[in-house]
Amino acid sequence: MSHQTKMLPRFLTAILASISILTVPPATAADGNDSAPPPPNVVVIFIDDMGYSDIGPFGATAYKTPNLDRMAKEGRIFSDFVVSSAVCSASRSALLTGCYHTRIGIRGALGPKSNTGLNSSETTLAEVCRSRGYATACYGKWHLGHHPKFLPDHHGFDEYYGIPYSNDMWPMHPAAMAKRATDPNAEIPWAALPLLETNSDSGYKIINNNMQPSDQEQMTRQFTERAVNFIRRNADKPFFVYLPHPMVHVPLYASDEFKGKSGAGLYGDVVMEVDWSVGQILDTIEDIGVERNTLVVFTSDNGPWLSYGTHAGSARPLREGKGTMFEGGYREPTIMWWKGKIPAGTECDQLCSTIDLLPTVANLIGAELPKNRIDGKNILPLMTGQPDAKSPHEAFYCYYGGGQLQAVRNDRFKLVFPHSYRTLNGHPGGLGGLPVGYKQAKTKLSLYDLDADVSETTNVLGEHPVVVKELMAAAERARADLGDTLNKRKGKGVRQAGKLTDQDERLPLLWQ
Repeated sequence: MSHQTKMLPRFLTAILASISILTVPPATAADGNDSAPPPPNVVVIFIDDMGYSDIGPFGATAYKTPNLDRMAKEGRIFSDFVVSSAVCSASRSALLTGCYHTRIGIRGALGPKSNTGLNSSETTLAEVCRSRGYATACYGKWHLGHHPKFLPDHHGFDEYYGIPYSNDMWPMHPAAMAKRATDPNAEIPWAALPLLETNSDSGYKIINNNMQPSDQEQMTRQFTERAVNFIRRNADKPFFVYLPHPMVHVPLYASDEFKGKSGAGLYGDVVMEVDWSVGQILDTIEDIGVERNTLVVFTSDNGPWLSYGTHAGSARPLREGKGTMFEGGYREPTIMWWKGKIPAGTECDQLCSTIDLLPTVANLIGAELPKNRIDGKNILPLMTGQPDAKSPHEAFYCYYGGGQLQAVRNDRFKLVFPHSYRTLNGHPGGLGGLPVGYKQAKTKLSLYDLDADVSETTNVLGEHPVVVKELMAAAERARADLGDTLNKRKGKGVRQAGKLTDQDERLPLLWQ
């Protein structure tokens, strides 16, 4: 283990590394063969805008995260686990489809006026699980298209309860409030934030068409309770739960039970409530006796929104945060837990990603991979701690913005191409939920040795010509396949996002 991002000593690492943990065979019980072991349940807990060092197992000390500490003690932390892009919708589309977001046409963060969403031709992780008889549910922030044809019930989820896009996309957005402070009649470009419920039998219904702060205070608790209830209802059959919490994205809200609890401000309170949620999930799984047959993954969609200062997390020791493809933007604090399968108290420092979850789960449950091409790889050997298991990615492509290939990396080195990016230049962010402005900077062609310099401070471009040549060649393959707007290239392997047509039903939203 060579990365400098190790956060905790692992007393059992040396012992466990010497033990050969065999690959878990694909499950076959879903087809009715009672003699086969039951297929594993899967729970993915996806946090919004969490910084790399925001939880105890990755270095947080200002507040306590006992349940995540326990999850790490009983499971495995992943110190080089990345997302496809450092922004909401793009990142979520990649997790659910096993594809780079660029391949499937989802970029940026879709808003209430968006007429696009996840294409029905894409196969999601929920659909993979459902193909093997799983019950499937999503509770929380969707953000892959808010009109009915794009909602979770059209993408393999039996149940959904949550908000269709980010919790700041509402009339109380800081920019909107600032406008109204000077002009009470100013036009606000945000719809009211709705709470939706859908199921695969009856479609969608609007539970609350105008979420208020008091409603947001209950979201973490409500979505957790829904997930717990679903797990209990499906204790006797395989289940997949996707729990994409809207927190810790601004605006921050915590229930009364957690307000002031951390002693570290509202951000700490909110992280502690997320930690509570993790504990509820783990406790429920153990209570129904399926802890040795359930994989739980905890990770985030991108790094911290640094301009919000006291209402944002920290990516230390990584560079920058959300909205950039430096390590602080797309490397996420990740823990995986599966008693008896994932070695307890261990760490994996190999490069892997959310795009790897779909093919890994498909392998675990004996499901077919999507017919469309995907980009993820099976990382079960890394999850189960097989000796000498290596990253399956010879290259990982760092796309951002409107399709810019900003960097390409392997398990050790990262080649960054010249591009503009936003930064605070070391200045503090805002106070009390209000952001400060970013400055624009430009990076030159740079090579970073992430094993020796995870903070991306020292350009070693001239020291590794062979590595540069290899990563340049990988970048060219990416441009041919996925395109690159920095070089005005169109990729041959790019598919289209879903589009809203004149005949499609539209979600009736209350516009302010």
